[in-house]
This record gives sequence, C-alpha cells and structure tokens, in this order.
Amino acid sequence: MRIGIVGAGILGLAVARQMARAGAEVTVLEKEPRIAAHQTGHNSGVVHAGIYYQPGSLKATLCREGAAMLREYCAEHGLPYDEAGKLVVASTRAELPGLRRIAERARENGVPGIAELDAIGLREVEPHAVGVAAVHSPHTAITDFSAVARRLAADVAEAGGSVRLSRPVRAIRQTTDGVAVAAGPERLTFDRLISCAGLGTDGVADLARAGGDVRIVPFRGEYYRLADPARGLVKGLIYPVPDPRYPFLGVHLTRRIDGEVLVGPNAVPALALEGYSWRSASLRDLRRIVAWPGARRMAAEHWRTGLREVYGSLVKRAFVAAARKYVPELASADLVRAGGGVRAQAVARDGRLLDDFVIDVRGRIVLVRNAPSPAATSSLAIARHIALTVPLTF
Repeated sequence: MRIGIVGAGILGLAVARQMARAGAEVTVLEKEPRIAAHQTGHNSGVVHAGIYYQPGSLKATLCREGAAMLREYCAEHGLPYDEAGKLVVASTRAELPGLRRIAERARENGVPGIAELDAIGLREVEPHAVGVAAVHSPHTAITDFSAVARRLAADVAEAGGSVRLSRPVRAIRQTTDGVAVAAGPERLTFDRLISCAGLGTDGVADLARAGGDVRIVPFRGEYYRLADPARGLVKGLIYPVPDPRYPFLGVHLTRRIDGEVLVGPNAVPALALEGYSWRSASLRDLRRIVAWPGARRMAAEHWRTGLREVYGSLVKRAFVAAARKYVPELASADLVRAGGGVRAQAVARDGRLLDDFVIDVRGRIVLVRNAPSPAATSSLAIARHIALTVPLTF
C-alpha cells in the first residue's frame, strides 16, 4: 500500500508514522523547506486535557486519548512534558454559570483531577491571580510540539518512509487505479492520498476537485511575552471563561516549556492564509476568502467582535487590560511583543465556525478539513482514528 501524506506538520507526521508502522510505503510531501513550519511551530505548546469540548465529539474523544498517548510518547523519547496545570478563572459573578458548565463538561469528558475553587482556593494555585472562582485542571500540560514533530519525522524514516521537503503539490488526479500527484519536480502515484495541509487545505481540495461546504478562513493569533521578573507572577496556565459562540479561548497567560510566559492569543482576521502580521497580505488569498459565502455571513454576524479583536491587536493597552483582569500586578512594561501564529479555521457555507474536527473521504483521497486546536494534542489519536475508520484498501 503506497500512501502519500500532504503536510509535514505534527498531524501529517503523526498520520505518516501510524501508516508506516502498519507496513505502508509512506511519502510525506511538504511545500516548505522544513517541517512544522506553520501551525505546529507557532503555538504555545499547551497539551489540552479536554475540558472544553462537546461530549461525544471527535474533539472531546480524541483530545483525551491524544493527551494520554502524547504523554507516553514524550516519556518514551525523552521529550519535554510538564503538567503545569490550568486555571479557568471567572473574573465576575456573571461568568459563574459558564464556569460551572466547563466543570460539568470536563467531568463528562473524563478529565481527571478537576476541582472547582473559590477566590481563596485559586490563589493557592496561582498566588498572583484574582477572580471570584475557578476550575483547576492539574493535568493540563505543556510540551514542545516542534520537537515532537521532529521525533515523528525520525520515526517515519526509521519505518522506511520518507519526508520530502520543498515539494509543493501542484496537481492531483484520481483514477480507478490510484492517485497521481505532481509535487515539485516529482511525479508520484499513490494508492491513497491523505491531506493534512492545514492552511493549504482548500488548495489541495481544489486540486483534487473535491469541493465541499466548508472553507478555511485564517485567523491570526498574536502574543506578548512577559519580561523578567514578571514571569514569576504566573506558575502555570491562566485562562478566561471562553465565549461559547466561538472556538477561540480568549487572551490567556501560558508558561511555556522553555520558561517564557506568553500572553495571548487574540483572534484577528488574517489578510493572507499565511498572514503572520498586518504587513503580510495577499490579494489572491483575500479574494478567495471573501468569495466564500460563509466568510461573508460570518463577518456580517460577528463584525462587532471582530472590531474588538482588531482594536486589541493595534492598541497594546487593550491587551494589557485583558491580562490584568487575571493578574492585576502586571504593568504595560511587563509585556513585550512576541510572535504569533495563524489558525486554519473552517467556516461552513452558512457562516458557522466549525468547532469539531472534520475528516472528509473522497474516493482514494482523505481530506482533514478542520483540525485547529487541540489538533496538536490530539495528533496521535487522530492518526489512529484515520487508520481505523478510513478504508485503506480497495
């Protein structure tokens, strides 16, 4: 069985490892000159415990399974993994019903160690944090997803597969006998093609003539980092109660595996699929995004929220105010502009921002249509799910 994988982020490499270990002849095609170039290499490194997601959804199931698998994988290979713990903090009494729903959902999802804390209890976990109540997830962890991706690539090679960089996919033709792919200077034929292309998902789908009712709309997440000695104000992870209308979690404070503490991300519309700053714009990408009816309907419904996010992007004091709701000792000088990432968010034709993972099978082609956070946490479990549920033979 010859299997092609498009995309050498953590998900594509996890799928490649799963297939190679099952005996398939695996080739990973990556358009960039390095692995983990986009979403995998631009996140905060949080290993989610599964507290937010709709019980019974793919996200809920695969996040819980994936976190356990990732913990074992990191231990096996000597990769960094630290159960720093997470507090979800209600800053006002109006947020208490939402906080209770999170605690209930976490327990339904089987998240271990969940505790509901009052204002005094939350300060025992995070001495410099404030709020009226919190949910504590002690097993939420942090890792280095780029390091995990590099180890997965090594596993693929050791199992006889190959990871080919600087191989943008330029043509796909599905036949009764296989899938012909042009990637860079190569012409390859596979029995199955699995797309884990992230921000490039729609481009691959178009080449495969696999139109659908969802499209990727990119959202940029921007971060500040805490300067010394302000890092000492945060021990683990401090999150707000999220708005249930959106799949984004709001500006939070996250200790990274390297000791840095990040503040963010926000969620602003990106001006290109790989729009990592306001200066990164692509008229071609913008035309594609605006042409999608779902993007226009989403904008019409949520424009006020969008304007608030843009304001927070352009005005530092708005970012500082969001952080100080939870750690009031922070000052503007404590926040230093850091990098950011772009989230590949699928939007349905009717304007809904899809919250669950979406995997679409079109003949011999498998398209991972929506795999935002917690896809990195869930990557090993998603790979196993694809192997178990997608027919790989004809």
